[in-house]
Amino acid sequence: MLTKRIIPCLDVIKGRVTKGVKFKNNIDLGDPIEMAIRYSEGGADELVFYDITASAEHRPIDIGMVEAVARAVRIPFAVGGGISSLADMERVILAGAEKVSVNSLAVRNPVVIAEGAKAFGAQCVVLGMDPVKSGKCPSGYEITTCGFRELTGMDAVEWAKRAVDLGAGEIVVNSVDADGTRGGFELEITKLIADAVSVPVVASGGAGNPEHFVTVFNDAHADAAIVAGMIHTGDYTIADIKSAMRSAGIPTRMSW
Repeated sequence: MLTKRIIPCLDVIKGRVTKGVKFKNNIDLGDPIEMAIRYSEGGADELVFYDITASAEHRPIDIGMVEAVARAVRIPFAVGGGISSLADMERVILAGAEKVSVNSLAVRNPVVIAEGAKAFGAQCVVLGMDPVKSGKCPSGYEITTCGFRELTGMDAVEWAKRAVDLGAGEIVVNSVDADGTRGGFELEITKLIADAVSVPVVASGGAGNPEHFVTVFNDAHADAAIVAGMIHTGDYTIADIKSAMRSAGIPTRMSW
């Protein structure tokens, strides 16, 4: 059985890591490079950085930050936010990121997934999605864009399947309803998508304690899970999460 990955997420605004609840009321948490080093040394399997206002502000991602992270850590990392073209994807990869996450761009221009997969390999192209519960869609979940600012009318499961057909090598399912609540991952939509596609699915949004990771791996079939607030505040560590996983018989990398 493949090991399950723990991926700290650093949401960045104006060069600083922040965290909010359901994308609102963000507070400053620190320097992204310092935090990346700490989590890399603390057992993270990968990292992900989101410039969470870049798309809404119609500006490119901070390439300088990407380059600084690449120099500072020795684990894979993904970058998202402000990616508006294939050229932007190339700049991020050349700056040192292993993966590029596309979200709003992919909804507006789905062919960019296929172009990215052809140019860099499917393993480099991550579809980020922000689904919200909705009675308007068959799965019960609707895709949102621009940091939950815009409803699209797109069904989350159908969009996931289409993106994989286009070439996406991984899908991050970030539940808008659970984001920042620490009440646990949104198991239903994570499982629906994990069971519908053939690529790794990453659960995101809602982690509050190590047992939440055990549950999302066992019950929702996630391949990886994102952690943010519960480690940013020091309430738990990556070691705490992996200890709970090992106690539950979930395979994990011994990375410290």
